[in-house]
Amino acid sequence: MLFSTPTQFAVLALCLVAGWLFGLASAPGGRKWKERLRAEEAAHKATREEIATRDARLRELERDRERWEQERAGGAGVAAAGTAAAAATAGSRTHGGWFGWGRDNLSAIRGIDGATEQALRRDGIKTYAAIEALTPDEEAALEARLGFGRGRIAQQQWREQAALLREGQDDEHGRRFA
Repeated sequence: MLFSTPTQFAVLALCLVAGWLFGLASAPGGRKWKERLRAEEAAHKATREEIATRDARLRELERDRERWEQERAGGAGVAAAGTAAAAATAGSRTHGGWFGWGRDNLSAIRGIDGATEQALRRDGIKTYAAIEALTPDEEAALEARLGFGRGRIAQQQWREQAALLREGQDDEHGRRFA
C-alpha cells in the first residue's frame, strides 16, 4: 500500500496544498487585475471631476450669497471676509493630481512600464500634459536616456495616448491602444 500512516497522508495533503498554491501564484492573471485597476481609476477620476464641479458651483453660490448679504447689510466688513473665504477655498483646489501629488499614472500609457515611469519621473515628466508637450528634440534625448531605439515614442503614440488620458477618454484609449 502506497500511503499507510497518518504522517504520510499529512505529507501528501501538504504537497497537494502547496502545489495548488504554487499553481495559483504562477497563473497568468495579471491582465485581468490591470484592467480592473484601470476601470477603478477611471471611476475614481470621474468622481473627482464630479466633486470638482460641485465645489465650483458651491463657491459660486457662496459668492452670490455673500454679495447679497453685503447688499442687504451695506457693510464693507462682510465683503472683505467673503473675499478672503473665496480665495482660501479657490487656493485649496490648485494642486494637481491625486491628493496633491501633481502627477498622473503614466503606466496607463501602452509602452510605459513601472521602471520607465520611474525614469520619466526622475527626468521631471510626471503628467500626461508633459508627455504631450515633448518636442522632437526632447523626445530623441529622452529615448537616448531611456535606452530606447530612435522613434519608439512616436511609434507607440505616447502623445496621442497622453492626450486621450488627460482628457478623461479612458474608454477610447482602451479601445484604440489595448
